[in-house]
Amino acid sequence: MESPVQKRVIVKEKKAGLSISDIILVGVLLAVGAVLKFFVGSLFSAGMKPNFIIAMYCLAILLIKPRFVEAIVIGIIAGAICQVFPGTPYINLISEPVGAIVMVLLVYLPLQIGKFSLRPIIGTFISTLASGMTFLGVLYAAFYTGANVNTLPVGVFLGIILGTALVNSIIVQVLYIPLKLALGRGKDD
Repeated sequence: MESPVQKRVIVKEKKAGLSISDIILVGVLLAVGAVLKFFVGSLFSAGMKPNFIIAMYCLAILLIKPRFVEAIVIGIIAGAICQVFPGTPYINLISEPVGAIVMVLLVYLPLQIGKFSLRPIIGTFISTLASGMTFLGVLYAAFYTGANVNTLPVGVFLGIILGTALVNSIIVQVLYIPLKLALGRGKDD
């Protein structure tokens, strides 16, 4: 005699792309980064200012875990937003996708102590360094090839990059768990 009870099999469909809520989250976080860059960045008079847009796309990548290509698009959008602000044009269109690529690669590394994830702080720090160093490299490459760009001593740029990396990594670490819980993205993995 056969049992009328059958075993249920749950098949989880693989995500085909970013959902509408993922896209909205990225947009809101990039807007927050732009506001921070405008208001906090205006307090700095050096030729290069802290870029909080990096912190926000790192946070978005941590929360939504996009595919590689989607992370590049997030980086390009972040670079395009940076074009609104005064500074050296177009370089962020290269440096922000680099930062986003580094972040998406670090998202899947098991960086934790016990149940506490260090992925936000370490990933954001390294991604900000990657973005900043790319910006610096492209800026000086343009300068040495004769482009009309303003430069400062490398030490000043390095101080701003390291300071921004430190601040960005703290911001993302502090916001990650509360945002993840508020958005219903489950426990930290």
